Amino acid sequence: MASIIGLTGGIASGKSTVSKMLNEKGYTIIDADLAARMVVEVDQPAYLAIVEEFGEHILHDHDSTINREKLGQIIFNSEEKRKKLNGIVHPAVRSMMLSHKDEAILAGKNTIFMDIPLLFESNLTWMVDRTVVVYVNEETQLSRLMERNHFNREDASSRIASQFPLKDKASLADAIIDNNGPLHETQEQLDVLLVEWDLKP
Repeated sequence: MASIIGLTGGIASGKSTVSKMLNEKGYTIIDADLAARMVVEVDQPAYLAIVEEFGEHILHDHDSTINREKLGQIIFNSEEKRKKLNGIVHPAVRSMMLSHKDEAILAGKNTIFMDIPLLFESNLTWMVDRTVVVYVNEETQLSRLMERNHFNREDASSRIASQFPLKDKASLADAIIDNNGPLHETQEQLDVLLVEWDLKP
């Protein structure tokens, strides 16, 4: 039986770093953000549904891809339209992730990591057996986000405040990887967890 592990975190918590470490060890990572980009590629069912719902004026002229800024302006001001968009994209993303998981199981993989930023917020824990949160404290999260995205303190704070607090995610998780320290400490915690949970690629 393959183990399906949900990996999550918050903005600038280091989830992508942990994901990369797992990838380098040969683990299968199914990335929700990547799936979200793939399902809205030209002529995919979700793309066609979005164009039908919002009109062709949301497309780029040169290649018919979705103009995220135009679409963003529409949904930013309307809760109803945002729900419509999520109602198209989210099921498509889940179904793509589940089919990639099935492919990985058929290929004989023992452990599959589902990298899902909104694992708890979107109530997707049913997709996984156990959950891991990559955690940093608020001050570390703030300074890393300011450094990474060149935000001022106010912008960085408002981005963090718009998300479900990391400490609340940590309280829901089966395991926590504390990413406040240097990378080698994060790597060590990950190695210990993989052994404790007996997770082989």
